[in-house]
Amino acid sequence: MEFTLLSPSAQVAAYLREELMRGRWTGTMPGGPALAKELAVDGKTVWSALGQLEKEGLLIAQGPGKRRKIADLENFETPALRVAILGYEPPEQTEEWTFGIQKQLAAQGHSAYFTEKSLFELGNDVRRVARQVKQTPADAWIVCSGSRDVLEWFTQQETPAFAMFGRRRRLPIAGVGPDHVQAGCAAVQRLIDLGHKRIVIVSRESQLAGGPDSIVTAMFDLMKAHGLTVSPYNLPSWDDSAEGLHRMLEELFRFTPPTALLINEPFIFHAIKDHLAQRGILAPAHVSLICADPDHTFSWSRPTIAHIKWDHGPVVRRVLRWVNNIANGKDDHRQILTKAVFVDGETVGRVPQNR
Repeated sequence: MEFTLLSPSAQVAAYLREELMRGRWTGTMPGGPALAKELAVDGKTVWSALGQLEKEGLLIAQGPGKRRKIADLENFETPALRVAILGYEPPEQTEEWTFGIQKQLAAQGHSAYFTEKSLFELGNDVRRVARQVKQTPADAWIVCSGSRDVLEWFTQQETPAFAMFGRRRRLPIAGVGPDHVQAGCAAVQRLIDLGHKRIVIVSRESQLAGGPDSIVTAMFDLMKAHGLTVSPYNLPSWDDSAEGLHRMLEELFRFTPPTALLINEPFIFHAIKDHLAQRGILAPAHVSLICADPDHTFSWSRPTIAHIKWDHGPVVRRVLRWVNNIANGKDDHRQILTKAVFVDGETVGRVPQNR
């Protein structure tokens, strides 16, 4: 799997490259100290960036203590937009199809790169996000699974931003994501039809900042409509870590174990399935398990895994269309939902008689 994560020096090089192409400087480049002060970075970062531009032939060294000469730029092409991708997870934990967006943007002439730190690493903290945005040269932003506060902050900035997933509903920001409300309610209805009353939704704390989202709210409303009690038990909180997840599961199954779990992400699904299996709790004999997203590993699993399925293709196409609209000066704040369906599987069954 190939991806590009720009280091600080590479980000500075990208910024200087764009400014050169736009004709900001002619003749010679400003000195390293002046650039370091302007960009609020250390001298080493600037010297590394200038060295990269020399290798590309954009700058010509004139000797120690002399400013670099700017080459003839007529034969160089510049990408249409610099697109910064603020992922939710670090790149090494990001799904491969997301890198396809980066590659397709590059194929269309844009310069796309992942930020140095992900939303998870920044704790979804608006102030920390703002600092990183300030330090990252970009003409447009793609924000993956942003919290309400983070996305609201992006709507207040001059640089256009796109919400890929996340708490974007009713915000003036372009976005895309699968219709989890309809598919999630179909999954809950299936569980209710099988006699389940203790249905628990497992979602990371960082993704629930600000309270349950529209998806969880719709599922809870459906449960209430069938006479089921809904309380914090149905949406447990836990530290956003492996240790926090396992502690939460121990508590959850200690006294009043749920009969069904609807789990937000595939890697958490696998972690929970393994945790329970080690304690002799199997699906569907003792508990029903559903994953709220698809995963390529599911086709290899037995019993087959019940999950919500959606196609990445329409999501990718919407992102690319938005970037090109922005590049062409078009105002684009549309939010669209792509199709998602509940796929039944062998990890779902009737409530065990002793439950």
